[in-house]
Formats: sequence, structure tokens, C-alpha cells
Amino acid sequence: MGKTTGFLEYERVEEGYAPVAERLKHYKEFVIGLTTEQAKVQAARCMDCGTPFCNNGCPVNNIIPDFNDLVYRGDWKNAIATLHSTNNFPEFTGRICPAPCEAACVANINIEPIGIKSIEHAIIDRAWEEGWVKPLLPKHQTGKKVAVVGAGPAGMAAAQQLVRAGHDVTLFEKNDRVGGLLRYGIPDFKLDKALIDRRAEQLVAEGLKIRTGVLIAGKDGLGKDSKVTNWAKETISPEQLKAEFDAVLLTGGSEQSRDLPVPGRDLEGVHFAMEFLPQQNKINAGDKLKGQIRADGKHVIVIGGGDTGSDCVGTSNRHGAKSVTQFEVMPMPPEQENKPLVWPYWPIKLRTSSSHDEGVVREFAISTKEFVGEKGKVKSLRTVEVKPHDGKLVEVEGTEKVWPADLVLLAMGFVHPVATVLEAFGVDKDARGNAKATTEFTGGYATNVEKVFAAGDIRRGQSLVVWAIREGRQAARAVDEFLMGASELPR
Repeated sequence: MGKTTGFLEYERVEEGYAPVAERLKHYKEFVIGLTTEQAKVQAARCMDCGTPFCNNGCPVNNIIPDFNDLVYRGDWKNAIATLHSTNNFPEFTGRICPAPCEAACVANINIEPIGIKSIEHAIIDRAWEEGWVKPLLPKHQTGKKVAVVGAGPAGMAAAQQLVRAGHDVTLFEKNDRVGGLLRYGIPDFKLDKALIDRRAEQLVAEGLKIRTGVLIAGKDGLGKDSKVTNWAKETISPEQLKAEFDAVLLTGGSEQSRDLPVPGRDLEGVHFAMEFLPQQNKINAGDKLKGQIRADGKHVIVIGGGDTGSDCVGTSNRHGAKSVTQFEVMPMPPEQENKPLVWPYWPIKLRTSSSHDEGVVREFAISTKEFVGEKGKVKSLRTVEVKPHDGKLVEVEGTEKVWPADLVLLAMGFVHPVATVLEAFGVDKDARGNAKATTEFTGGYATNVEKVFAAGDIRRGQSLVVWAIREGRQAARAVDEFLMGASELPR
């Protein structure tokens, strides 16, 4: 693949970033992608390794050595055809996927891995520029009607596959625009929402019906006092949906945020990250919003060291926060993983995002004990250091500290999908509160309720966009097989 000795001759080249001072002034993407020549050189580093672990490291099983070779040879049109054969939305994964394929790259054993993600990014952006991404119309119509509930990456991928199989598909979304957490979770500076709109236009051109602002739920809706983002203007019951459609595929997110029930949690100024981030995305889209949660001039503390916490850091700095501090309860991981121990699996190591580079104090092995307020508003929080002991985190005596905090954002992940939605459908849940369904080749993604399927975060729990696309594609095949007795869709 590529140039046989390329990995020996060429160094890895990373995508560039606009300067921090410049990018903090706006919410637009600031990544500088590879040039055509840079992409060719990076693709030339692909090793012809014989056993491409990258294929299995990638949840959608992208045919990575093949598209690398095609880029190296200048055949970009076949490169995008190869990429699209396994991945419906490479412009999403090429921007926000953490690239487990690169962790699994054989070159990563003792040198820098191939820049697979940056090459993928270059392929799809060029494909759109050249006009190679066109609607693919079905060869025939089956007469079967399918409802896909939840227009995130799993729902969009499943809907596209099912439409291409010839089914009459309607994609339902409770919020006012499609995209799920891509739309109202990931900041615009990481993923331009015009990319989602462009794909939605392609889906509609292929025959998909999209209905936004529609909540599919029982009489309890999302539940009393739910903090889950919901801009629905209409509610349809599961009974209505099952009566109208031949199959229903649930692809909603794992939207119930993990809470921190410590004293002072009810103070004004303590919010879930998923209250904070969607509001800014909505403002960026040109909508008006009363009472937006803002970080201007405030001491901001983000509790949670993952990607969502990083997104809160970047957004807070763009608001003009006085200070931003990010807490992580686990000890600081090593800067370099032990490759002989962990390769080809995803390693635990210190990861510094572009948002971290924009300004933040990162604290590890720290636990919040109490939120302290004045006149009902949070003003500080009290913490203690923790350390591992006998498989648990225990407090370190004498390490309590008080931090100024005018805004606290809880970004500790998600625990499960909204329970009331699954209960309204009568779908069995697993021990973690997710929809119970297997991924078996036969009968996969089917729930205990007749003709109701589940895929994506609603089934597997909080995960990556690339896993959502994989599950959407596989579930589409399962639904097609259920309706037709057999399926030609790829799994």
C-alpha cells in the first residue's frame, strides 16, 4: 500500500490550527487540513503491513489501506467510493472521531502512526468540492414503511441505508434540527453545522422524509423536571407510530447526564454541560434564546475530564470567562502509553485537546465535596484530593481546598437514555438502563417488542459517533431483513 518504504522516509504531519488568539474570537472551524501533496505523502507512509489492524480498530471497518493507496496514486474519486462503502458520513468522523484506527496502526508500535483521520478528512472534503457526493436513488420501492426515531448519526446512517434499500422512511427528531449531539452537543468550532445540513439535503434528495420538533413518547414525555434538551412542538405516542409503520428503529441518544448529588447542588449557576452547550449552538444558528447560560467574566469550573468537558472549556473561553478550571477525579494518566502492553487497543494516556491549548487549569485526582453559595447562587466549591486504594478512590487527609466558582458545569458523561421513552414503548432495559437488544447477525438489534429495534447510544450507552454510524448501518440491515426476509445491505 502506498510507497513501500514511505514509513521510513516520511515523518507524520499533523493538521494545523489557526492561532489561539484568532480562533477565540469566533465559533467557526479552525483546523487547517492537509494539502493534496501532504495527503499523498501521509498516505505513502501506509506500511503494506500484511495484517491491517487499523481495519478492526475502526468501528465501521473502514478499508484504510485501500483508500491510503488510492490517495497516494492520485485516484481520489475511487478513494471516496471506498470510504463511503463503509462510512456514510466521513466528514463527521474525519473531524471529531478520536481515531482508534490510528491507535491500532502497526506503525504505532514503534513510530508515529499513519495520519488516517487527516487523510479521511482530506478525501471527503475534496469529494464535496469536486461534486462527487451525489444522491443515490433506490432501484425499486418495497412499499414498506419504517420510522427511525432520533436524528443523530445512528439515525441518519440507518435512515440513509433503509431509503437506499427502497423503503419509505421517516426520520423523527424531537429538536428543531437534525444531528443529535452532533448538532446540539459538539461546538461549532469542532464541527460546522452546515456539514450536517448538507447531508440532510442529500438524504431528502434520496427520498427520506424528515420530521423535526416531534417527540415520540408516552403521556409522561421525558419525565418531570427533565433537563434533557427538548424543543418539540408535537408529541406522537408509540402506539400511533407502531400502527402507522411496518418497523420502528429507536436511535436516540444516551441523554441522561450523570449528576453530582453533593450539598449545594440546587444552587443557581450549577448546570449540566448539556444545558450549556446546546444553547450556544442554537445562538450560533441564528436563533434567539432567553436566559442563555453564559461564562462572561466568571470563574468557571468544569467537572469531568473528557471530551464534553473539553467542549465546555472551549466555549467558556469564547464567552470570555475570567478563569477556567477542569477537574478530573481519576489520577493524571501517563503522557506516553506503554505500547508493548496496550497496542493495538485504545490506550489510556494524557490527551490535550485544542480547547485545552486555549487556556485552562487542569486538576487531576480531585473530588468535589460541596457547592457553596451566597443568596442562592454558587460562589465557590470545596474539594479534596483522592487516591486509589484497594480498587477504590479514597480521600487524602488534609487536602481540602476552596475554589472560587461563579459557574459550574457538570460534564461527567451520560448514564443511560431517557427511561420514560423506553418504558412508553415497553422495551426491556439492560442492567445499565439501555434498550436491551443484541448485535447478533440474525435477529440483531431487535427488542422484546414486536417490530421495534434499537441501535446507537440508546442500545450500547454513551459512545463515539463512529460507533453510532456502525450501529445505524447494522441495524438498518436487520430491519431490512425483518421486512423482506433477506437483505443486500452491508453489515
